Amino acid sequence: MADDNHNRKGEKMKQLIAALFAAAVCVAPAYAQQKSEMTEQQKRMQQCNADAKNKQFKGNDERQAFMSSCLKGEPQKELTEQQKRMQQCNADAKNKQFKGNDERQAFMSSCLKGGGQMTQQEKMTACNKEAGAKSLKGDDRKAFMSKCLSG
Repeated sequence: MADDNHNRKGEKMKQLIAALFAAAVCVAPAYAQQKSEMTEQQKRMQQCNADAKNKQFKGNDERQAFMSSCLKGEPQKELTEQQKRMQQCNADAKNKQFKGNDERQAFMSSCLKGGGQMTQQEKMTACNKEAGAKSLKGDDRKAFMSKCLSG
């Protein structure tokens, strides 16, 4: 009788193990499928990253601003022509490495008007302001003005 009782327990244990194994086999594919499906936020992140890569941002701040608005689902605003010109003029001004603020302001004014280059009058005004700020007089002023106006 003890052997009979022991066999029943063993049989029940085998059935329990088989049932657990069957359950694991059935649940595993569903769990794997659930894990491989991306959430909406993950899909958006993937799309925003791809869009950001295509835009080739010049700076990290610009990219971060884009990613922030993209992930929030905000519609992307196209820059106006004036905003595009402002970006380009700022980049050009940074590359020119002006010595004085007046010179930079004169360049930006001309650039934003669409000229990109300062007129002779604007150059003269900017150079005079810079020479005055440096308190240049006589030959030093002439040499500075000559160099400033030619460059």
